[in-house]
Amino acid sequence: MYFSNLVLATAVVVAGTAAAAPTAGHHQHQQRASSSNGTAAGSDDGKPRKMILDNDWAPVAFIPILQALDAGWEVVGIVGDTADSWALQTSLHGLAGLELGNLSECIPVHKGADYPLINTPELFQVWETLHGKLPWEGAFAPENRTAEELGGERTSGDPQRVNKAAFAEGYPKGDLAGEHAAAWMVEQVRANPGEILIYSGGAFTNIAMAVRLDPEFASLTRGLVVMGGYIDSVMLGAATGRTLLEADYVSDINLKIDPEAAKIALTADFPEITIVGNGANQVFPDQAFLDELVEVENPYTTLLHGNTDFTLPYWDETAMYAFLHPEHVKDSVTFYLDVDTAWSSPYYGNIIGYQEALKPKAQKLQKVKYVLEIDGDDFKSTVKKAVQFPKKCPM
Repeated sequence: MYFSNLVLATAVVVAGTAAAAPTAGHHQHQQRASSSNGTAAGSDDGKPRKMILDNDWAPVAFIPILQALDAGWEVVGIVGDTADSWALQTSLHGLAGLELGNLSECIPVHKGADYPLINTPELFQVWETLHGKLPWEGAFAPENRTAEELGGERTSGDPQRVNKAAFAEGYPKGDLAGEHAAAWMVEQVRANPGEILIYSGGAFTNIAMAVRLDPEFASLTRGLVVMGGYIDSVMLGAATGRTLLEADYVSDINLKIDPEAAKIALTADFPEITIVGNGANQVFPDQAFLDELVEVENPYTTLLHGNTDFTLPYWDETAMYAFLHPEHVKDSVTFYLDVDTAWSSPYYGNIIGYQEALKPKAQKLQKVKYVLEIDGDDFKSTVKKAVQFPKKCPM
């Protein structure tokens, strides 16, 4: 998720997060995990550390790639999905971002599916008529050629049409490595069992397709890290926000554009699932930080200095940081997670949390680590290092 416009949230239903049923007369408490007793997902466990990043890439959305490389992870490849824009547009943004640092020589880009499993722009817009409009509609916003001419991303219409005016980073010179990302992801995980982490910063369509292509796909990965999945404060934030921008910070377009895929992916048997939803709203860019970045001039720092939106948090970057540096996660909770896939529901695409005693018995849900707070100062330090001194090929 890397928005260049406003986003909205819808309400979410949450149950408690205690690990067991409360005793009569006692209050329920959330099961909180500190960095001292949580799983150090980003630490070296002796296995090769590899990663595939699936995201709806945009002009300045490349930072998570640089973070992973800086932390010593091999990026096997990246995937573009349909969320903020169509998969072809986002895949080409991903390729362009790699080319800025000559990283396309060692990191391939695979295009994901054009459409969600069921959802379409037409269905999405009918759902909005019934349940309320989202200020940020991503790829499913009505097509707007005027906005495109001014540098806006592609929405609705033909998913194969690309808007070159949106490439502030420069249009890529090279070619995509392939157009069937889900199959490629299965091949990579099968060839490297237990080694590849899947990072999801956009919609879950490609990951869900990989899960359905290979029943063992999820279990053979290292785990899943997610940006998205807002919970608890969403209803209040969406209903009482003084501006649409305030509602932006509790949005879930990553899940709501393909709710069925979100449910498939988030209930699959990944060894670990880390979700950074509400906690991704913690750190915002500011002019002083961007001025610090550009003290070391390179294509990445220069692009960020001139094209960063100060009103939007470091969403994707925070999710990557929380995984790579679990010792700097200040607060997290664990609970069992489901996704509302009832099209008739106003919560269609939102997550639902359950404690152990109350989780559904007719379906298998996964326990997730839900990050609430990180060390913001250390986050900026690691981002600064990754962007100012990006890794080079070969790695």
